[in-house]
Amino acid sequence: MKVDLLIRNGRVIDPSQNLSGHYDLAIREGRIVGLYEKGKTTDDQGMYLESQETIEAEGYVVTPGLIDLHAHVFPTKTSLGVAADRVGVEQGVTTVVDAGSVGLWSFDAFLEEAVHPSVTRVLAFLNISGDGLCTGGGELADMSRLTPREAVALIRKQPIVRGIKARMSGSVVKQNGLQPLLVAKEAAREAGVPMMVHIGNAPPKLTEILPLLDQGDVVTHAFHGKKGGMFDERGELIPEAQDALERGVLLDIGHGEASFSFQTLRHAQAQGITPHVISTDVHQRNIDGPVHSLTHTLTKFLAMGYALDEVIAASTYAPARILGLENEIGTLKVGACADVSILQLKKERTILTDSEQETVETKERVVAYQAITSGRVLTCK
Repeated sequence: MKVDLLIRNGRVIDPSQNLSGHYDLAIREGRIVGLYEKGKTTDDQGMYLESQETIEAEGYVVTPGLIDLHAHVFPTKTSLGVAADRVGVEQGVTTVVDAGSVGLWSFDAFLEEAVHPSVTRVLAFLNISGDGLCTGGGELADMSRLTPREAVALIRKQPIVRGIKARMSGSVVKQNGLQPLLVAKEAAREAGVPMMVHIGNAPPKLTEILPLLDQGDVVTHAFHGKKGGMFDERGELIPEAQDALERGVLLDIGHGEASFSFQTLRHAQAQGITPHVISTDVHQRNIDGPVHSLTHTLTKFLAMGYALDEVIAASTYAPARILGLENEIGTLKVGACADVSILQLKKERTILTDSEQETVETKERVVAYQAITSGRVLTCK
């Protein structure tokens, strides 16, 4: 069998198939057509594969294309946005999900200026406010600017929109309390998509927000270090969070400028709570630190004692399932889109910083080497 690309001898980690070992990966016409044990690269008839291009991946880690579930990639219309490829394929990430930068009224511009020009696959959680972040913050302070019915209609015709975003911080909702969340939740239910909820400073309180969320909804910034988070003053999980986890609500890192704390993560580890998704909330104010990139964020979790297989699962298969695309991306299954990340575990002393300015030192970091999107090979910067 002739294939377009063969990735040989890499250490393959694919949590969607519980695979961790040395395999060869074959790609043809933008799809994965074979995954073979090292040294057994033959087709069904026992014939060796012929490849137009071969990548020798000995010493590298080969994973499904990394997915950043929370990013801001609408630079032409928002002050926070960064170019999708800068935080996408150039950093080994094949899919980025814009988390609420775009609302209904700027969606056409988002397609033309952020989605279509990008090599990186760009998806979106649509802001329940028609403004999105295009007029700055406080987008949920005026209930008349929420667009639930129109959002449902857009989701039904635009497959890049995978859910609805609501930022439930006091500075965003002002005097509206829980009302924007109730509107967003009703729209998400009608459209049959998950909702991503930003949590931060009250009001409203997290104890009021969590009971309103359904199985499959995502709490982003779940491990921030602010008051009123998932853990009380003693570091114990609050009852509403326990109930939400049992109900199937999912926890996303959403690192960001001010939303990830090593100490909060330690509280979670002590109680056996693991984040479902590791994402960056990368934007203009944190790309030069403390976030930098998804691989830099993954490095923080390795430094905190998580296994490599765990952090790969939380940045591939887990977000793909939330997006409803687990048979297309976030996997190396035969027939899936040929999105692949080739990573290196580089032995190098690195100081890692959270959003509270606490530092952790590590001797090994994750570095992106190449990104392959729909079979197209790009070398990372």
